[in-house]
Amino acid sequence: MTARSAQEGTQDRLVILGSKGGPAIRPGGPSPTSSLLDVAGRRCVIDCGLGVTRGLVEACVTLKELDLVFITHMHSDHVLELGPLIHTAWTTGLSKKVTVFGPGDLQEYWDGFLASMRYDIDLRIADEGRPDLRDLVEIRLIGEGDIELGDAALKVSALRVDHPPVVNCFALRFDASDDSGNWSVVFGADTAFFPPLAEFARDCDILVHEAMLEHGVDRIVEITGNGDRLRQHLMASHTLAPDAAKIAALAKTRHLVLNHLIPADLPGFEVKDWLDACAPQFKGKTTVGKDGLTIPRKHS
Repeated sequence: MTARSAQEGTQDRLVILGSKGGPAIRPGGPSPTSSLLDVAGRRCVIDCGLGVTRGLVEACVTLKELDLVFITHMHSDHVLELGPLIHTAWTTGLSKKVTVFGPGDLQEYWDGFLASMRYDIDLRIADEGRPDLRDLVEIRLIGEGDIELGDAALKVSALRVDHPPVVNCFALRFDASDDSGNWSVVFGADTAFFPPLAEFARDCDILVHEAMLEHGVDRIVEITGNGDRLRQHLMASHTLAPDAAKIAALAKTRHLVLNHLIPADLPGFEVKDWLDACAPQFKGKTTVGKDGLTIPRKHS
Protein backbone atom coordinates (compact mmCIF):
# COMPACT_ATOMS: atom_id res chain seq x y z
CA MET A 1 0.00 0.00 0.00
CA THR A 2 1.44 3.39 -0.98
CA ALA A 3 1.51 6.47 1.18
CA ARG A 4 -1.24 8.04 -0.87
CA SER A 5 -3.61 5.07 -0.98
CA ALA A 6 -6.14 7.10 0.99
CA GLN A 7 -5.96 9.80 -1.66
CA GLU A 8 -6.40 7.82 -4.87
CA GLY A 9 -6.81 10.19 -7.76
CA THR A 10 -4.44 12.79 -6.31
CA GLN A 11 -2.64 14.21 -9.30
CA ASP A 12 1.11 14.02 -9.55
CA ARG A 13 2.49 17.53 -9.21
CA LEU A 14 5.38 19.75 -8.29
CA VAL A 15 4.64 22.50 -5.78
CA ILE A 16 7.13 25.22 -4.91
CA LEU A 17 6.40 25.81 -1.22
CA GLY A 18 9.20 28.31 -0.58
CA SER A 19 10.98 30.16 -3.37
CA LYS A 20 13.53 32.55 -1.87
CA GLY A 21 17.22 32.06 -1.36
CA GLY A 22 18.57 32.64 2.13
CA PRO A 23 17.02 32.34 5.60
CA ALA A 24 15.67 35.87 6.13
CA ILE A 25 11.98 36.62 5.82
CA ARG A 26 10.30 39.98 5.30
CA PRO A 27 6.71 41.23 5.58
CA GLY A 28 4.65 39.93 2.69
CA GLY A 29 7.67 38.18 1.18
CA PRO A 30 8.23 34.58 0.13
CA SER A 31 9.48 31.77 2.34
CA PRO A 32 12.86 30.04 2.19
CA THR A 33 13.39 26.91 0.17
CA SER A 34 11.10 23.90 0.19
CA SER A 35 9.20 21.92 -2.42
CA LEU A 36 6.65 19.14 -2.68
CA LEU A 37 6.71 16.41 -5.29
CA ASP A 38 3.72 14.12 -5.49
CA VAL A 39 4.85 11.36 -7.82
CA ALA A 40 4.22 7.64 -8.44
CA GLY A 41 2.14 7.26 -5.32
CA ARG A 42 4.72 8.87 -3.05
CA ARG A 43 4.70 12.23 -1.31
CA CYS A 44 8.19 13.73 -1.32
CA VAL A 45 9.14 16.91 0.55
CA ILE A 46 12.40 18.38 -0.71
CA ASP A 47 14.09 20.69 1.81
CA CYS A 48 12.46 22.21 4.87
CA GLY A 49 13.13 25.91 5.09
CA LEU A 50 11.08 28.10 7.41
CA GLY A 51 7.42 27.94 6.37
CA VAL A 52 7.38 24.42 4.94
CA THR A 53 4.66 23.21 7.32
CA ARG A 54 2.26 26.03 6.46
CA GLY A 55 3.12 25.61 2.78
CA LEU A 56 2.20 21.93 2.85
CA VAL A 57 -1.10 22.62 4.59
CA GLU A 58 -1.92 25.30 2.03
CA ALA A 59 -1.11 22.77 -0.69
CA CYS A 60 -3.86 20.58 0.83
CA VAL A 61 -1.48 18.03 2.31
CA THR A 62 -2.70 16.13 5.35
CA LEU A 63 0.36 16.27 7.58
CA LYS A 64 -0.19 12.89 9.21
CA GLU A 65 0.32 11.37 5.74
CA LEU A 66 3.91 12.64 5.60
CA ASP A 67 5.97 10.06 3.72
CA LEU A 68 9.47 10.89 2.41
CA VAL A 69 11.62 13.92 3.18
CA PHE A 70 14.86 14.83 1.40
CA ILE A 71 17.35 17.41 2.67
CA THR A 72 19.85 18.59 0.06
CA HIS A 73 22.28 20.15 2.56
CA MET A 74 22.46 21.57 6.05
CA HIS A 75 22.16 25.31 5.48
CA SER A 76 19.38 26.64 7.69
CA ASP A 77 17.17 27.81 4.81
CA HIS A 78 16.94 24.14 3.77
CA VAL A 79 16.65 22.33 7.11
CA LEU A 80 15.49 24.73 9.85
CA GLU A 81 11.88 23.51 9.95
CA LEU A 82 12.45 19.78 9.49
CA GLY A 83 11.97 19.01 13.18
CA PRO A 84 8.96 21.28 13.62
CA LEU A 85 7.35 19.83 10.47
CA ILE A 86 7.60 16.27 11.73
CA HIS A 87 6.56 17.23 15.27
CA THR A 88 3.52 19.09 13.93
CA ALA A 89 2.61 16.10 11.76
CA TRP A 90 2.86 13.95 14.89
CA THR A 91 0.49 16.22 16.80
CA THR A 92 -2.00 15.92 13.93
CA GLY A 93 -2.05 12.12 14.07
CA LEU A 94 1.12 10.81 12.43
CA SER A 95 1.41 7.17 13.40
CA LYS A 96 3.54 5.58 10.67
CA LYS A 97 7.24 5.91 9.96
CA VAL A 98 8.63 8.86 8.00
CA THR A 99 11.93 8.37 6.20
CA VAL A 100 14.25 11.38 6.02
CA PHE A 101 17.19 11.32 3.62
CA GLY A 102 20.06 13.78 3.85
CA PRO A 103 23.78 14.42 4.32
CA GLY A 104 25.94 13.29 7.22
CA ASP A 105 25.15 16.03 9.75
CA LEU A 106 21.43 15.31 9.50
CA GLN A 107 21.51 12.72 12.29
CA GLU A 108 23.06 15.23 14.68
CA TYR A 109 20.35 17.77 13.81
CA TRP A 110 17.58 15.25 14.46
CA ASP A 111 19.08 14.00 17.72
CA GLY A 112 19.42 17.61 18.87
CA PHE A 113 15.83 18.41 17.97
CA LEU A 114 14.53 15.39 19.88
CA ALA A 115 16.63 16.37 22.89
CA SER A 116 15.31 19.93 22.81
CA MET A 117 11.69 18.70 22.69
CA ARG A 118 12.04 15.80 25.14
CA TYR A 119 9.75 17.35 27.75
CA ASP A 120 6.92 17.96 25.28
CA ILE A 121 7.29 14.58 23.55
CA ASP A 122 7.28 12.63 26.81
CA LEU A 123 4.34 14.64 28.13
CA ARG A 124 2.20 14.09 25.06
CA ILE A 125 2.96 10.37 25.06
CA ALA A 126 1.83 10.08 28.69
CA ASP A 127 -0.98 12.65 28.61
CA GLU A 128 -2.43 12.13 25.12
CA GLY A 129 -1.56 8.50 24.40
CA ARG A 130 0.51 9.28 21.32
CA PRO A 131 3.07 6.87 19.86
CA ASP A 132 6.68 7.74 20.60
CA LEU A 133 7.87 10.23 17.98
CA ARG A 134 11.39 8.85 18.34
CA ASP A 135 10.17 5.55 16.86
CA LEU A 136 8.46 7.19 13.87
CA VAL A 137 11.43 8.71 12.05
CA GLU A 138 14.19 6.90 10.19
CA ILE A 139 17.19 9.02 9.24
CA ARG A 140 19.06 7.71 6.20
CA LEU A 141 22.31 9.39 5.20
CA ILE A 142 23.02 9.81 1.51
CA GLY A 143 25.98 10.17 -0.81
CA GLU A 144 26.30 10.24 -4.57
CA GLY A 145 24.42 7.61 -6.55
CA ASP A 146 21.11 5.83 -6.23
CA ILE A 147 19.01 6.27 -3.09
CA GLU A 148 17.30 3.02 -2.16
CA LEU A 149 13.55 3.39 -1.70
CA GLY A 150 12.40 -0.15 -2.35
CA ASP A 151 9.86 1.24 -4.80
CA ALA A 152 9.89 -0.03 -8.38
CA ALA A 153 7.86 2.92 -9.64
CA LEU A 154 10.20 5.62 -8.38
CA LYS A 155 13.96 5.95 -8.69
CA VAL A 156 15.85 8.67 -6.81
CA SER A 157 19.51 9.51 -7.33
CA ALA A 158 21.90 12.12 -5.94
CA LEU A 159 24.80 14.16 -7.33
CA ARG A 160 27.22 16.15 -5.18
CA VAL A 161 27.23 19.74 -6.48
CA ASP A 162 29.56 22.71 -5.98
CA HIS A 163 28.36 24.85 -3.06
CA PRO A 164 31.41 26.00 -1.09
CA PRO A 165 32.10 25.94 1.75
CA VAL A 166 29.49 23.17 2.11
CA VAL A 167 30.96 19.85 0.96
CA ASN A 168 27.90 17.61 1.21
CA CYS A 169 25.30 19.31 -0.95
CA PHE A 170 23.31 17.09 -3.29
CA ALA A 171 21.18 17.61 -6.37
CA LEU A 172 18.33 15.09 -6.52
CA ARG A 173 16.74 13.39 -9.50
CA PHE A 174 13.33 11.72 -9.32
CA ASP A 175 12.41 9.32 -12.16
CA ALA A 176 8.92 7.89 -12.10
CA SER A 177 7.82 5.00 -14.29
CA ASP A 178 4.22 4.00 -13.68
CA ASP A 179 0.84 3.62 -15.35
CA SER A 180 0.98 7.30 -16.31
CA GLY A 181 4.24 6.84 -18.20
CA ASN A 182 7.61 8.36 -17.36
CA TRP A 183 8.22 11.65 -15.53
CA SER A 184 11.52 13.05 -14.31
CA VAL A 185 12.12 16.04 -12.04
CA VAL A 186 15.55 17.28 -10.98
CA PHE A 187 16.29 19.61 -8.05
CA GLY A 188 19.66 21.24 -8.53
CA ALA A 189 20.03 22.24 -4.86
CA ASP A 190 22.29 25.19 -4.06
CA THR A 191 25.21 25.27 -6.44
CA ALA A 192 27.62 27.39 -8.37
CA PHE A 193 27.58 26.94 -12.15
CA PHE A 194 28.30 23.21 -12.34
CA PRO A 195 28.34 21.56 -15.80
CA PRO A 196 28.14 17.96 -14.46
CA LEU A 197 24.63 18.84 -13.28
CA ALA A 198 23.57 19.10 -16.93
CA GLU A 199 24.47 15.48 -17.56
CA PHE A 200 22.77 14.43 -14.32
CA ALA A 201 19.60 16.24 -15.46
CA ARG A 202 19.79 14.98 -19.05
CA ASP A 203 16.36 14.93 -20.78
CA CYS A 204 14.43 15.56 -17.57
CA ASP A 205 10.91 16.96 -17.78
CA ILE A 206 11.52 19.64 -15.15
CA LEU A 207 14.75 21.12 -13.83
CA VAL A 208 14.33 23.17 -10.65
CA HIS A 209 17.44 25.32 -10.50
CA GLU A 210 18.51 28.17 -8.23
CA ALA A 211 19.08 31.57 -9.85
CA MET A 212 20.46 35.02 -9.08
CA LEU A 213 20.19 38.30 -10.94
CA GLU A 214 23.55 40.06 -11.07
CA HIS A 215 22.07 43.52 -10.61
CA GLY A 216 20.07 42.06 -7.73
CA VAL A 217 23.28 40.94 -6.07
CA ASP A 218 24.57 44.49 -6.50
CA ARG A 219 21.48 45.79 -4.73
CA ILE A 220 21.80 43.30 -1.86
CA VAL A 221 25.45 44.24 -1.37
CA GLU A 222 24.47 47.89 -1.34
CA ILE A 223 21.99 47.48 1.52
CA THR A 224 23.84 44.84 3.57
CA GLY A 225 26.45 45.69 6.18
CA ASN A 226 28.74 42.79 5.27
CA GLY A 227 28.20 43.36 1.58
CA ASP A 228 31.67 42.62 0.20
CA ARG A 229 31.96 39.32 2.07
CA LEU A 230 28.40 38.41 1.07
CA ARG A 231 29.14 39.14 -2.58
CA GLN A 232 32.13 36.80 -2.46
CA HIS A 233 29.96 34.04 -1.04
CA LEU A 234 27.10 34.52 -3.48
CA MET A 235 29.28 34.62 -6.57
CA ALA A 236 31.36 31.60 -5.48
CA SER A 237 28.49 29.41 -4.26
CA HIS A 238 25.42 30.23 -6.35
CA THR A 239 24.34 30.49 -9.99
CA LEU A 240 23.42 33.52 -12.04
CA ALA A 241 20.20 33.15 -14.02
CA PRO A 242 21.92 33.00 -17.46
CA ASP A 243 24.12 30.16 -16.20
CA ALA A 244 21.10 28.29 -14.82
CA ALA A 245 19.58 28.63 -18.29
CA LYS A 246 22.82 27.32 -19.81
CA ILE A 247 22.59 24.20 -17.61
CA ALA A 248 18.97 23.74 -18.73
CA ALA A 249 20.00 23.98 -22.38
CA LEU A 250 22.89 21.53 -21.96
CA ALA A 251 20.57 19.13 -20.13
CA LYS A 252 17.91 19.42 -22.83
CA THR A 253 15.26 19.73 -20.18
CA ARG A 254 11.76 20.57 -21.29
CA HIS A 255 10.95 22.99 -18.48
CA LEU A 256 13.24 25.16 -16.36
CA VAL A 257 11.81 26.33 -13.03
CA LEU A 258 13.86 29.05 -11.37
CA ASN A 259 13.86 28.76 -7.60
CA HIS A 260 15.89 29.82 -4.54
CA LEU A 261 15.69 33.28 -6.07
CA ILE A 262 18.21 35.97 -5.18
CA PRO A 263 16.77 38.55 -4.78
CA ALA A 264 13.27 37.25 -4.17
CA ASP A 265 11.69 40.06 -2.15
CA LEU A 266 13.33 43.34 -3.08
CA PRO A 267 11.24 45.90 -4.97
CA GLY A 268 12.13 46.63 -8.56
CA PHE A 269 12.70 43.06 -9.76
CA GLU A 270 9.97 41.56 -11.94
CA VAL A 271 9.32 38.21 -13.63
CA LYS A 272 10.41 39.77 -16.91
CA ASP A 273 13.88 40.42 -15.51
CA TRP A 274 14.37 36.71 -14.84
CA LEU A 275 12.97 35.62 -18.19
CA ASP A 276 15.06 38.15 -20.09
CA ALA A 277 18.19 36.93 -18.29
CA CYS A 278 17.50 33.31 -19.30
CA ALA A 279 16.17 33.75 -22.85
CA PRO A 280 19.51 34.03 -24.70
CA GLN A 281 20.72 30.71 -23.26
CA PHE A 282 17.57 28.55 -23.07
CA LYS A 283 14.79 28.42 -25.64
CA GLY A 284 12.54 26.02 -23.77
CA LYS A 285 9.82 26.78 -21.26
CA THR A 286 10.97 28.83 -18.26
CA THR A 287 8.90 29.51 -15.15
CA VAL A 288 9.90 31.80 -12.31
CA GLY A 289 9.18 30.14 -8.99
CA LYS A 290 6.89 31.64 -6.37
CA ASP A 291 5.38 30.29 -3.18
CA GLY A 292 2.45 28.03 -4.02
CA LEU A 293 3.36 27.57 -7.68
CA THR A 294 1.87 24.22 -8.76
CA ILE A 295 2.86 22.38 -11.92
CA PRO A 296 0.76 19.28 -12.62
CA ARG A 297 2.54 16.35 -14.19
CA LYS A 298 0.49 16.45 -17.36
CA HIS A 299 1.33 20.12 -17.90
CA SER A 300 5.02 19.96 -17.03
